[in-house]
Amino acid sequence: MALIVQKYGGTSVKDVDRVKHVAQHIKSFRDAGHDMIITVSAPSGVTDKLIDMTKKFDKRPPTREMDVLLSTGEQISIALLAMALNDLGIPSVSMTGSQMGIMTTDAHMKARINYIKTDKIRKELDAGKVIIVAGFQGITEEGEITTLGRGGSDTTAVAVAAATGADLCEIYTDVDGVYTADPRMVQNTQKLAMITHDEMLELASLGAKVLHPRSVEIAKMHGVKLSVRSSYETSKEGTFVVNRDQLEKEFVVTGVACDQKVAKIGIFDLEDKPGSATKVFQALADANVNVDMIVQSAMRNNMNDIAFTVPLDEVDNALEVLHELKDKMSMSDIVSSTNVAKVSIVGAGMVSSTGVAAKMFSVLAQNEINIQMISTSEIKVSCIIEKENDTPKKAMQALHDAFELDKING
Repeated sequence: MALIVQKYGGTSVKDVDRVKHVAQHIKSFRDAGHDMIITVSAPSGVTDKLIDMTKKFDKRPPTREMDVLLSTGEQISIALLAMALNDLGIPSVSMTGSQMGIMTTDAHMKARINYIKTDKIRKELDAGKVIIVAGFQGITEEGEITTLGRGGSDTTAVAVAAATGADLCEIYTDVDGVYTADPRMVQNTQKLAMITHDEMLELASLGAKVLHPRSVEIAKMHGVKLSVRSSYETSKEGTFVVNRDQLEKEFVVTGVACDQKVAKIGIFDLEDKPGSATKVFQALADANVNVDMIVQSAMRNNMNDIAFTVPLDEVDNALEVLHELKDKMSMSDIVSSTNVAKVSIVGAGMVSSTGVAAKMFSVLAQNEINIQMISTSEIKVSCIIEKENDTPKKAMQALHDAFELDKING
């Protein structure tokens, strides 16, 4: 007997028939004698509909009220799934984030899980029940409802697995594993049997939508055994996310990712003195703006230009913060562009290989794709490029071909 945590995404529970299918799959694990904790997302499309409703009022509604609203989507899924399981003769109980005791920070719409109370979980498991947990949400110490950001149900599942010491955490989604690139954008992609936590974390943060980045962080930190599988073809083997020393074979480049939901912001003539950059980026941090790539130009006349990227849905907030700062400190202009995408290559083998970045730049140049910004780490290289004329798709295919990722399982 094992304790297994499973997460089912929005497409997996999009209607009653799909909910029944998931219930039957869970029953097969219960019949084998396993204890089960299930995390589910809102039915596919529900969260988007709720967001669309808010646009009838204010373009920037209060984040607290957004959390109260958006957290209702998952309650549909947990209640229906609990009903479906009980109908199959499997005792089940649904729990919201607050009922579960998922305690978070107070950053509305971007909360992070601090800890999870497990007393109630243990009690219900001991009573022989399957626990159905609402993903994506939690509660603060003051009793305020919070959400974890889009994709946060993955984080809920892995955090619950870590808190309960589960033997396995399975993420069921509309794909059957992690691929070398998005099959919708690139031809001849290959499914990976294994991928390291670090590679998966980079890919997730760079645009791959298979797993939420925070879920991978938690899995690595707490040693959660994690796999990605298809909720439609449950008999298929998925992809295991493992430590580097567990890899059967290591590749220089494992995957190509693209994020088209980014924006580039430039600040001109920022005074070159200690504390200038601190004021800019602290103000953005205080406004909960996530800053990614940062490039500072060479100093001239005691002035610097700084360019950086932010998520596309945070660009308006970022610009508002910066224009407020402009009146308080020296900067001549602030510009932005949403016509950009970030294309990246990722691989654990980059640590011990040379010339990978040069090859990437050469491939993009050969395809007449201009690089606007560059960011690197030990296992990834990212470039900001233009988004027009299918350029991101062209870049991904060229890089996938150049690094022979179509032969990765050969």
